[in-house]
Amino acid sequence: MKGALGDDLVVSRANKLRPLNGKQKFIFPLIEDIQMTLTRDEDSSVLISIENSLMTIALNRPGAINSLTLNMIESMQNALDQAANSPEIQLVFITGKGEKGFCAGADVKAASKAVGQGRKDEAMRFFIQEYALDLTLHRFPKPVVVLAHGITMGGGLGLAAGAGLVLVTETSRMAMPETRIGFFPDVGATGWLFEKCPEGYAEYLALTGQEVQGPECVGLGLAHGLLDSFRIPEATAVLKNLAGKLDFRKEQALEQMRSGLASILKATPSREAQQKDNWIREHFYGQTSVLDILQSLSQGKNHREWCESALKQFSERSPTASVLTLWLLRENENQPLEKVFKLETSATRFIISHPDYIEGVRARLVDKDNTPAWQPDTLSRVSLPKLDSDA
Repeated sequence: MKGALGDDLVVSRANKLRPLNGKQKFIFPLIEDIQMTLTRDEDSSVLISIENSLMTIALNRPGAINSLTLNMIESMQNALDQAANSPEIQLVFITGKGEKGFCAGADVKAASKAVGQGRKDEAMRFFIQEYALDLTLHRFPKPVVVLAHGITMGGGLGLAAGAGLVLVTETSRMAMPETRIGFFPDVGATGWLFEKCPEGYAEYLALTGQEVQGPECVGLGLAHGLLDSFRIPEATAVLKNLAGKLDFRKEQALEQMRSGLASILKATPSREAQQKDNWIREHFYGQTSVLDILQSLSQGKNHREWCESALKQFSERSPTASVLTLWLLRENENQPLEKVFKLETSATRFIISHPDYIEGVRARLVDKDNTPAWQPDTLSRVSLPKLDSDA
């Protein structure tokens, strides 16, 4: 399936951001024109403003911890397209309204409801547009800063992953908990987790949904800087002041911002996690079978408390989603993000049609009885179809 509902959209969006060659001409929009366009297109759940060469995109569904809808995705994509093509905008700053968090991920209850009512194309449209937005951020030609305060999970972490500078606070909580609802860690995570995290953490975080907090987000490579919540206005003022003075080269601009924020950011303690790193490497790194991981954890003699905790996390998760997640990790390790997103799109098309997706959302988020009836309910009976990036 291609085009509006197909994998090609993910790549075509990013392709629009490639530098133009000398034979092409482009009429750059003025700031006033951009403001008018964004005012017409703006969804109230995404607030967009432009000041001093800085475009601020604020997610505005605080009651739902800014969980993403299709309208929000489209509004952000439109804003980024405008920012990419305007020489007057030098910096994009993405944040979320409300104290609870930056973004709790996709509005999975809405997607699950669409699937349950036979509107799978509608659900797939959301995921495909979301992946296109994420890839746009990864390939964006200008610096992007994300303030990932509070809950930053699933699709929220996907937004942050593409930014050149991710700031967290003492309230930040990052995780990819999707297997608990019968889904998998998508938004490119089965690829970029390997680039960001120490050995074994891609498998560990994706399969267990383990939450990472505050300074640890920086230590594991999921964020670049830590600041106290009360200093967020100071950091925002620094970004506004720097926006119009940034080097046109992206990496140099990011270095300018790191220097400008240096007095505000807290020194993150050096990672003293050798024991945890060694434990994760022993049980998770390079594994190709979830059953082998469980056996390793069951037989582990060192750090039994960590083994028992991980075993409990596995017991709460969909066997099918767990097997699919590990397979995607092995397939997408060291692959370009374009290929990662295409394969994840194929996996999404499969998993939303699997009974575990609707059942997981029902049990965890709708009825909240926390007793999902997985099909099958054991890892040994899981069978995946052939999935590939051209499906």
